[in-house]
Amino acid sequence: MPLTRPSNHADISMGLSQRPARISPKYFYDQHGSRLFEAITQLPEYYPTRTETALMQQHAADIARSVGTGRTLIELGAGSCQKARTLCQLVQPACFVGVDISADFLQDAVAAMSADLPWLDVRAVGGDMTQGVHLPDDIPRTGRLVFYPGSSIGNFDPPHALQLLAHMRELIDDDGGLLIGIDLPKDVTVMEAAYDDAAGVTAEFNRNVLRHVNRLIGSDFDVAQWQHRAFFNTEESRIEMHLEATTDAQVRWPGGERAFEQGERIHTENSYKYPLPVFTDMLARAGFSQAQAWTDERGWFAVVHARP
Repeated sequence: MPLTRPSNHADISMGLSQRPARISPKYFYDQHGSRLFEAITQLPEYYPTRTETALMQQHAADIARSVGTGRTLIELGAGSCQKARTLCQLVQPACFVGVDISADFLQDAVAAMSADLPWLDVRAVGGDMTQGVHLPDDIPRTGRLVFYPGSSIGNFDPPHALQLLAHMRELIDDDGGLLIGIDLPKDVTVMEAAYDDAAGVTAEFNRNVLRHVNRLIGSDFDVAQWQHRAFFNTEESRIEMHLEATTDAQVRWPGGERAFEQGERIHTENSYKYPLPVFTDMLARAGFSQAQAWTDERGWFAVVHARP
């Protein structure tokens, strides 16, 4: 199923013209944004990374048996490749391919990974997975394992999440699989703190999207005029992140402009929290009819190995 999207300029301009305005979370990830996100994963409030890491360590032997060795491991949204390093040592793939929208950040991470794991064929592919991942022709099609950790699938509305999962299915043959992390529903105060930390790192990460947008489309956002907002939308079962204007603001860019009133918001991210049966049903609709899941003892997070 093709994943076609307009250019950055058209995409961002269209989002800013909506009511309420929107900026896709994929624009968080310039080089500075990628570093900020890595800092977020180390915060005491941000439970997903450490919970997923502990879960994979606890069930390492079972996951390795389920996945198998010698595969071509393809990590989408690879970032620093830290999680892939651990998985590579566990399942000994024949090849690792990191895919990320922030190509410069990825190149540095892949170079470090290659130095630390000299036995492994390590590749970097810069690209936006929402537009479809196009791998080099010399990457084998057989024996592929797509790795999508960190509950990033929750950033997509359910129809788009289903579309992305279907694209992951297209990346593999019938002998392939998907290893994916999902964040499960839990106490609201725990979830909201994870997206609005006391140190303000997530707030800076959110505001940094405006600097990136300024560079991409030539807009004139004044970052100081915007503040971070994050809350759980119970009806939709998702955390929402917004940027809220602290004053009236007029924003211009080539081919467009928008007046924002004080208190008006730009919706920058959703993070859906799926009950496990809901998510495995989505996997089945995307072409993954078999799914084995592991959860932590608190039921906060799940790692799922899905196969056709």
